[in-house]
Amino acid sequence: MGYDSHRFEPGRPLVLGGITIPGHPGLAGHSDGDAITHAVIDAILGAVALGNVGTHFPPTEEKWKDADSLELLSSVVEVIDREGWMVVNVDVAVICESPQISFVAGEMKERLSGVLQVPVERISIKGKTNEGMGWIGESEGLAVHAVALVESR
Repeated sequence: MGYDSHRFEPGRPLVLGGITIPGHPGLAGHSDGDAITHAVIDAILGAVALGNVGTHFPPTEEKWKDADSLELLSSVVEVIDREGWMVVNVDVAVICESPQISFVAGEMKERLSGVLQVPVERISIKGKTNEGMGWIGESEGLAVHAVALVESR
């Protein structure tokens, strides 16, 4: 299982699932802050017991500053391929009050599909609200849960 969360940070672009969503504050983070892609990376690495996004791309290293998270994901796909694994499917839940994920989920799935080398039909991305509760409900940020099924080649 993968997880990531970030606070909204005005002045940054909002990048989720590899796409930029206009008209909404971005997410604080060392890289581009793409919480969907970070959670997917964690889910994949966890499934094959190879660490997590922070161990592979430490926020203390300047080279990852403002990095494109899809490039990080591509690197992870190469790592697991060398280890004899492949991604079968991915399921993602984005917990936020806004933006409305259903309007952009299709484009996100297309982006992730290309990087993961998985048919778009095997990628699920859904939005859930927090019903106004807590820091997510108060629109301070968002959280993402992801699971990935992998199999050996």
